[in-house]
Amino acid sequence: MTSGKAKTVFVGDSLTEGGRWQEWFPEVEAVNLGIAADTTEGLIDRLDEVAAHDPDTVVLLIGTNDVANRRAVEQVVRNIETILVNLRQALPDARILVQSVLPRGREYAEFVKEINRHVWQFAATVKAHYLDLWPVMALDDGELNPEYTTDRLHLNDAGYEAWLSELIPALERVHDLPPSSRPIRLPELGKVDQ
Repeated sequence: MTSGKAKTVFVGDSLTEGGRWQEWFPEVEAVNLGIAADTTEGLIDRLDEVAAHDPDTVVLLIGTNDVANRRAVEQVVRNIETILVNLRQALPDARILVQSVLPRGREYAEFVKEINRHVWQFAATVKAHYLDLWPVMALDDGELNPEYTTDRLHLNDAGYEAWLSELIPALERVHDLPPSSRPIRLPELGKVDQ
């Protein structure tokens, strides 16, 4: 059954898996291909599944589990570049939005920032858009903002709300749409004290 709506596939690990993408993006057919504990290598192995959905848009967030597994920066970057190249080859007309690896504990900050610098530089070479989530998610010392998490990794409702505050306008730019008039604060995420 096809909805007639453009299809957006959200690809990644548990951060993506935990998202209520269809609820948050009702204007598209949202497919959640987030898998808890997935790594860049794991995602490379399942790119055929992503391509099989024939999405109009791919939203990618991957890499934090590689950081936890102490993969080398070069290896993580090479894997993300491979993912982007393979997605572009399999889906030549799709819009691709790759997001920066999110901050975790401050002890990972320089490592993650180095990965993100390389991915940012590479994204345009495969006509992918890049969304830097670091400014909205990290404290000055590189720690994931504790208001957005209970375990320095996974996001709570406030964390998803912060992510969406950047992702919604980014997807509007990717789709060449005028900025949305709807408020960024999404009531279904629950009230967050200011």
